Amino acid sequence: MTGIMLTYVAVVDRMNRWIGRIVMYGIFAMMAILLWSSFTKLGSDIGLDINPSLWTLEMAQFAMVAYFILGGPYSIQMGSNVRMDLLYGEWSDRRKAQVDAFTVLFLIVYLAFLLWGGWDSLMYSFQYGGERSNSVWRPYLWPIKLIMVVGIFLMLLQAVSEFFKDILRLKGHDMGPKDEDSSDARPEGTRT
Repeated sequence: MTGIMLTYVAVVDRMNRWIGRIVMYGIFAMMAILLWSSFTKLGSDIGLDINPSLWTLEMAQFAMVAYFILGGPYSIQMGSNVRMDLLYGEWSDRRKAQVDAFTVLFLIVYLAFLLWGGWDSLMYSFQYGGERSNSVWRPYLWPIKLIMVVGIFLMLLQAVSEFFKDILRLKGHDMGPKDEDSSDARPEGTRT
């Protein structure tokens, strides 16, 4: 069982690290969209023959959702999520692993329900010939819903990986510090 957990952690962490590091450059896409929006509005205001783009605000929102939801698993992996550090910071690594192994189960259940709801919403979009936004631009919503379902699924995989890492820490495996990129840590599965 330990070998299966180590393999799972290695595969999921590598995949989410790769996706997270690519998605983090999405901030530049959002900036470009919003910059284009500003230029077209400015050009229209000063009398140039440029019509403000109708799609920019909604597209920037879609880009932000993709950036946030696909970067979430990497954020969990890096320990960049917000946590109440009143007591946690003073605990030993073993105590942290015990508490985290328990509390991550709530995250897993929450993500499972979120995935279920997201899947139903995605299927609804496909079932009725393509649900569209109510805005003037009226884009199809299935692409962003698909990104959300994929992101939630990746986050669920990462939460299970974190659970396995906590169990392995309790068994005495050195999984590296909790708040460090695992690519910079010692090899997974080595004993202390």
